[in-house]
Amino acid sequence: MASSSGRFRDPRSTKYDFLGSIMVRCPGCAKAALVIPAADSSGCGGRTLFRPRRLVCRSCGLSRLWSGRTVTLSRGTAAPATDPYFGVPLWLQIETRHGWLWAYDLEHLDLLRRFVQASLRERAPWYDTGKKMTLVARLPPWIKRAKNRDEILRGIARIRASLVCA
Repeated sequence: MASSSGRFRDPRSTKYDFLGSIMVRCPGCAKAALVIPAADSSGCGGRTLFRPRRLVCRSCGLSRLWSGRTVTLSRGTAAPATDPYFGVPLWLQIETRHGWLWAYDLEHLDLLRRFVQASLRERAPWYDTGKKMTLVARLPPWIKRAKNRDEILRGIARIRASLVCA
């Protein structure tokens, strides 16, 4: 992926790859909480997107179960991002002058950091088989621009710093 040479190769990840453990703001105490797959996921039929989820907060002990049929993925960066299952705000997000910068989990945030800080960004060849519209390919233009690199990296650092306070 990204190395000391400043090169980034698209790992062909999509936002669906980062839905395993989502960091959110607890609706009860406003501290960091997690949305994770529920222990009993027998009724999901092999589809991980619609697997039952549990919202768990270690600070206040809040626990909710989601086993619905609709998932609302965040679109764009004009408004704060929310969790696709419970609709609560994500923990890993910050507003910049261009829009909202957000990530579902630390792995997602690290992918964004590696992409933004790289001076050479390589996409998968168009003729290669596999996913074409990856997470990196779908990023808004303001995140891809080199002139915004420092501002976005500062935003990612502030998001990381919010974890220490959590």
